[in-house]
Amino acid sequence: MVVRQETHPGAGVPAAPAEFTAAVAGLRQARLRPEVLCEEMPAPQRIAPWASALSADVTVDDTDVATGRIILLHDPEGNDAWGGTFRCVAYVRAEIEVELVSDPLLAGVGWSWLTDALDAHGASYSHQSGTVTRVATEAFGSMADEGGTAQIEVRASWTPTVDDDGVPDTVPHVESWGELLCTAAGLEPVPEGVAVLPSRRGQRGSR
Repeated sequence: MVVRQETHPGAGVPAAPAEFTAAVAGLRQARLRPEVLCEEMPAPQRIAPWASALSADVTVDDTDVATGRIILLHDPEGNDAWGGTFRCVAYVRAEIEVELVSDPLLAGVGWSWLTDALDAHGASYSHQSGTVTRVATEAFGSMADEGGTAQIEVRASWTPTVDDDGVPDTVPHVESWGELLCTAAGLEPVPEGVAVLPSRRGQRGSR
């Protein structure tokens, strides 16, 4: 997991706060569906003093149908905009049927995929915000035979609730993001009572 604090040139990099280290451990413990290939990625370094990130692709029949990332931010001093010391930032993009782009309910449904997933996994949070974007592409000229394509993008952030030690349980938040990925990709929900196998993790080149 890439965790680094921005420092002035020549300054030593201090050890990560214990709260952040514990929260990052939760990122690694989350269980995602086997269709999800998840791996660690470099986290942005200037949004917060500490950050860690995961990226994932949803693959069906050797075709990537959705992609996304989730970033855990931590500012030990707190952030008024977050309403806390931690923040989850998530992004999901998936292919959808072209006809759905014009559906006026699509954006609201896309946002409910996230909130329903958070609630279903028991993720406690506050200060949620985000956007849902619909993108349609048409082909012309020599590419006209390829037809159009459409995508939905969900960008969201929320503040995970911390325990008495100031540590958030990040497992349900990552698992909610994983469910959002699969829902956006059009995968059927896992039946109740059926165990979810761990997702594949590691470098994409190892598949």
